[in-house]
Amino acid sequence: MELKLILESLLFSAQKPMSVKELRDVLSTAASAEGADELTKGLKKTKEEDIVAALELLLADHAAAGRSYRLACVAGSWQFVTQPEYFPWLRALLGVKARPPRLSQAALETLAIIAYRQPVTRAEVEQVRGVNVDGTMQTLLERTLVVQSGRAEVVGRPALYSTTPLFLEYFGLRDLDELPAADELRRIPVERLPAPVTAEPGLATPVPEQLALVTPETGEIVPVETPAAAEGVEPVAEAVAPTEAAPAAGEVPPTEEPPPVA
Repeated sequence: MELKLILESLLFSAQKPMSVKELRDVLSTAASAEGADELTKGLKKTKEEDIVAALELLLADHAAAGRSYRLACVAGSWQFVTQPEYFPWLRALLGVKARPPRLSQAALETLAIIAYRQPVTRAEVEQVRGVNVDGTMQTLLERTLVVQSGRAEVVGRPALYSTTPLFLEYFGLRDLDELPAADELRRIPVERLPAPVTAEPGLATPVPEQLALVTPETGEIVPVETPAAAEGVEPVAEAVAPTEAAPAAGEVPPTEEPPPVA
């Protein structure tokens, strides 16, 4: 019995789309069941690559047969779906489920920027669009088409946003590689904030752009870019010209004698 036919039977009977890992788990569970025959046991350690290859063959078989349904991979999961041209009769049979309102043009534009440049910060999205996207981002987050995926390693550590598996389902994509080419969108320059400079790993205090160092032996002040740029010198707060010592408390500062009168 061919592996692709076994997978076909599983997908026909499943009540939801199945990922390659879920299909592999079913094969392993069946092989571990009591009374399993040699064929079933032989599929226990089937590799995911072999399952994908069998599914691709099954997809080609159904496409060539020209049936009313086809095999499709959406968001990494496989399922049988009916062809779009049979929608009128299916609607009459099953009715139409209430769906969320369609995305606005602004939401689609924002979603496209995130999809092609992810992970991306809100400020970077606004640089590309040229308008504030607070309301649009909130809509995308509520629809779970976008999710916060981390923090950018820049000053302030703003949130990074990426698309979700639901985004792939919404647009019927297998993965992000199936997005249409948009080199122009990727080439738009975006000004990124500089990463915070720290004196030691884990510290949040930036090092000044330039420090003044003083040589202990001579007292000479040496301006350098960082403390590591000079050896044998000690940092001081800032380079200042040497001045006379301030008088002690209660001491009268000396006054200059008037010049002699001729």
